[in-house]
Amino acid sequence: MNRILLLEDDPGLTEGLSYALSKNGFSPDIAGSVQEARSLLFPIHSYDLLLLDVTLPDGTGFGLCGEIRDRGDQTPIIFLTASDEETSIIRGLDSGGDDYITKPFKLGELCSRIRALLRRSSLAKQPEGHYSSMRLGSGPVRIDCASGKAYLNGTPLELTGMEYRLICLFLRNPSRILTRGQILDELWDGNGNFVDDNTLSVYIRRLREKIEENPSRPDHLLTVRGLGYRWEENNHVSSV
Repeated sequence: MNRILLLEDDPGLTEGLSYALSKNGFSPDIAGSVQEARSLLFPIHSYDLLLLDVTLPDGTGFGLCGEIRDRGDQTPIIFLTASDEETSIIRGLDSGGDDYITKPFKLGELCSRIRALLRRSSLAKQPEGHYSSMRLGSGPVRIDCASGKAYLNGTPLELTGMEYRLICLFLRNPSRILTRGQILDELWDGNGNFVDDNTLSVYIRRLREKIEENPSRPDHLLTVRGLGYRWEENNHVSSV
């Protein structure tokens, strides 16, 4: 059973979520405050996924997520938020979160997102066939698939897990138009219907800010109006 830490201070919601998670084959532990969550997480924890409420009595889920990532811990994190505003999404991504779900939400939707994120996490720990021994490159961007590191003009890029998967997807499909639906299905294991389309727009913009000289007039990550996105390549794949 996958162990999940649920950080939530609403007793009614906590009871319902705990029951639903257990019924769906997960093993949840509950924390009602950031301090309580810290006591369960640090210095060592064995959770497979974290569900973090954003607003807590003694802090925020964003802050705790930042602490976790600063320790080099890449455990998948889903934020439970009452706001779907873009600023909230950006803050969650910047702190190192992998996904978010807006309250109120359907329990089936939450469980589907959890399973998708756990699958991605499991796959990320395994070799990706022949891609694991290859490098991707286009323009100023280079990716070492074996180490999971990306570089811009030789300088390491600070990317979230989702940003890394997104740039890899584009570099593996140079000059090909990828629709928003195709991208969502690829990144979210076919569960694109469960992801707010606005999240993809945020990822695209954040990625452009990190790799383009002029994000408002990108040279590589292009929008194909009415269709999707296309990566303009130079040298796209080379063997190690």
